[in-house]
Amino acid sequence: MDQAVLLIAIGSVFLGGLAADHMGRITRLPRVTILLVLGVLVGPSGLGLLPEAATDWFEPISVVALTMVAFLLGADLTRENLSSHGRAIFAISIAIVAGTTVFIWVGLSAVGVDPGLALLLGAIATSTAPAAIADVIHQSGIKNGFSETISGIVAIDDLWGLMVFSVCLAVLHQSGHWIGPVSGAMREIGGAVLLGILVGAPAAILTGRLKPGEPLQIEALGIVFLTAGLALWLESSFLIAGMTAGAIIANLGRHHDYAFNEIERIELPFMLLFFLLAGALLDLDALVSMGWIAAAFIVLRVLARLASGEIGARFGRVPKAEIHLYGPALLPQAGVAVGMALVAAETFPVWSTQIVSLVIATTVVFELLGPPITLSCLRRSAREVPGS
Repeated sequence: MDQAVLLIAIGSVFLGGLAADHMGRITRLPRVTILLVLGVLVGPSGLGLLPEAATDWFEPISVVALTMVAFLLGADLTRENLSSHGRAIFAISIAIVAGTTVFIWVGLSAVGVDPGLALLLGAIATSTAPAAIADVIHQSGIKNGFSETISGIVAIDDLWGLMVFSVCLAVLHQSGHWIGPVSGAMREIGGAVLLGILVGAPAAILTGRLKPGEPLQIEALGIVFLTAGLALWLESSFLIAGMTAGAIIANLGRHHDYAFNEIERIELPFMLLFFLLAGALLDLDALVSMGWIAAAFIVLRVLARLASGEIGARFGRVPKAEIHLYGPALLPQAGVAVGMALVAAETFPVWSTQIVSLVIATTVVFELLGPPITLSCLRRSAREVPGS
């Protein structure tokens, strides 16, 4: 009976995802948002239709789906793309991370939140939702300078965010125990980059030989699962490992005509499951329980993105029509923020309830409202700077 329920649930999820995709085409809403809403409806916060065992699927599915996304984002970090948009990518990503941290730290401290807790929440707020933003870009079909720059920013901003988060943890540690958080973060990031190079370099040379110009589907699956599995085993970031491997393959695999076609073809089932289960696991009660602090965090993060995105865009010398679009386009927030929250809660048990509840609660808002705003920014960029 358990197997029957499992198969019925998986079949229903796929058909629900297909319906959500079709609804997105009709309503012009991102399918990410539709899938998340559908997940909330069938999950514990809604009708409770999804079997409890579904929560056990989420972690492995999310790892595979996000590793695929990381590969595709890394593929945008080619020499050509960086030479065209590198200044904007680095300027905006650094401005967004620094601005978000400082803005939320100062703002929450001013309204009475403990400055230490406010600093941690500011660092956690730096993360974006790479899967959501990548899916919105793919669904929109828009490929211009703005979409390429956004992809590049999302590929590296979590790297800066992890660094800032580790420094904030170190600053708040007492009795000189600051070495652990910093060395741990550097080990995670450095190990992931090294793993990405060790997987990506041979993959760039060896794949795409059996079928000239394009890796086979089994090659693509093998590389993704190998990268994800090794990253988990080595306790490194599978997002950074996947991004690094994708960038290496895109830059070194010169015999590839379509290096990532097969990943694009096989990622959709994993993405459907990922977003629907993410919606099912969103806790709406947490949003209510946090009250005015959650509201303040949401408002401050939005203002921080708008201000720092514009500052970074001006330093990055993007086209004038795009300057105001980068901040709102980078509002979605998801899994990386929750991961940071769990680490912070474990490090500072006295704040554990506030940190986890707040991040989970505000993730509901940014995951539901962020993707439509990202899509609107993409469409506006296509209208105003079609050749950028």
